[in-house]
Amino acid sequence: MQKIFKVLFIIVAMFLVIFVVASILFGLYAPKIVEEQIRQNLKVKASLGKISITPPFTITLESLEIGSLANIKKISFSPNLIALLFGKVVIHGLTILEPIINLEQSADGKLNLPVLEQKGGKPPEIYPTSLKIRDAKIIFTDKKVSAAGYQVIVNKLNISVAKVSLPVTSLATNFSLSCQLTNSAGKAFGDIVFSGWLDYLAKDMDAKLEIKDLDVTNFSPYYGNFISNKKLLSVKLNLGSTFKAKNNALNINTDFNLSNLVYEESQEQEMSLDLTKNALDLFTDSKGNLHLVFDIDTKLDNPALSQDKLKSIILKAAMKNLSNQSPEQIADKVNNIIDKFKGYGKGLKEIFGK
Repeated sequence: MQKIFKVLFIIVAMFLVIFVVASILFGLYAPKIVEEQIRQNLKVKASLGKISITPPFTITLESLEIGSLANIKKISFSPNLIALLFGKVVIHGLTILEPIINLEQSADGKLNLPVLEQKGGKPPEIYPTSLKIRDAKIIFTDKKVSAAGYQVIVNKLNISVAKVSLPVTSLATNFSLSCQLTNSAGKAFGDIVFSGWLDYLAKDMDAKLEIKDLDVTNFSPYYGNFISNKKLLSVKLNLGSTFKAKNNALNINTDFNLSNLVYEESQEQEMSLDLTKNALDLFTDSKGNLHLVFDIDTKLDNPALSQDKLKSIILKAAMKNLSNQSPEQIADKVNNIIDKFKGYGKGLKEIFGK
């Protein structure tokens, strides 16, 4: 019995010695190898502060910088050694801590994302079984809408993705995402939460999206005068959407609320015959709020939605709101819009008359 314990002790001791020596060598040479691989494949300079292995087999990378694109505090994961023997890369427990991503769109619409160089041979298949991203920040600078660079920051971004544990045969994946939006001055202007499950092979889904207290005017360079000819100084959006899909048929039910609308008063307004651009004038309630409930039916694997279709859906939902307004309120709004068009038509008549 003592001989068995002695043999086991020697085996464990040898394993520990090999593991320690391997960890030291790995820590010395692996960072340079990783940096060189990133440089060769992405064509950007990279630096890695530290790489280590902890038992049973977890690899941790610390202080990784990839050019000006990304700065990551820590990445940890556990590769499946058995899967490697079959040419597959199965990664367990992939965790990314405090990454800062700098995305920039140039004036001609190109993003600063490096293109992975494809070399000869088929690349290995990679299967992450779970993913956690903690306290991420994405800084998006758009020089297409502004030469100086219009900036929106996704802050406090947390993402969790993991396979449903039961039943064992399920291919569904649980996911959750939460973040805070801030402007270039660091002022928060909304929160987003998205969570649920998705079985992409079966084309099934059940999820919920919530947008809370989003100041829409921070996206004014993108929506322009899509829903109003008046310039909005502030408007809060609160939205709740449920995503339910079965056999690729996706239904999105949305409860849409706009409130706290403040307009710029002194601006001369461009007139338009497009009803959607007068929607805030015609369909808001007596307090100036707009509440819409509508459904979107599309495909899970191709959720295409044109601007014309979206306008149609919004107008149909807005028409339902008219039943909650008194005939006097509706008449006043319609007359106000008609008066604006009369003045617009009179101005055109004078121009062509000259």
